[in-house]
Amino acid sequence: MSVNGTVLALVLALIVLVVALVVVLVVVLSRRRPAPPAPAAPRDPFAPEQSVAGDPRTLKASDMVEYLGTRYFVRGSLRLREGGFTWSEHLLDADTIEGQKVWLSVEEDPDLEVVFWTEYDIGDLRPGDRTVTVEGVEYRRDEHGTADYTSEGTTGVGVQGRVEYVDYEGPRGRYLSFEQYGGGQWEAGLGERVPDGTMTIYPGSG
Repeated sequence: MSVNGTVLALVLALIVLVVALVVVLVVVLSRRRPAPPAPAAPRDPFAPEQSVAGDPRTLKASDMVEYLGTRYFVRGSLRLREGGFTWSEHLLDADTIEGQKVWLSVEEDPDLEVVFWTEYDIGDLRPGDRTVTVEGVEYRRDEHGTADYTSEGTTGVGVQGRVEYVDYEGPRGRYLSFEQYGGGQWEAGLGERVPDGTMTIYPGSG
């Protein structure tokens, strides 16, 4: 066989080998199927991120809260502790509400509960009775205790201290709470549980 014939045979053999490799590669790739996507992890429908836009457990001074069409700035926060139980209360400020103190309480017992509070002038009313009627709504005493607190931002109380509280629970997510800071005068607030999907939290720059 001449040299040219040998070269031609080698070239043809190489072409056949390349074609065979391409065919094998195509067959192998065609048999491969993409792995199915991993199923979504189960999610707790009552988890904090499901009930509000943002996590209320991380609220702090300078954050903004939008609730029922009104935007409030968080002016300060109280971090309270009684034994091994902790919760927070956040003083809010809105331009549309003058002279009225409003705040949010956030606690887990064990489920997350967010309550919107409005200051209430109790007059001569004091905690102590098992039931209290305010504005036609009957509240039953639920808890009574004393907690230590630390203050962040503007709250109207000292940097740290103790507060005595008496909590009452009413129908359909309504609450009445009495608080006495450092043995001073009793203050009271009327609360309503924040319904799912009605609150949005905008983190501040701080």
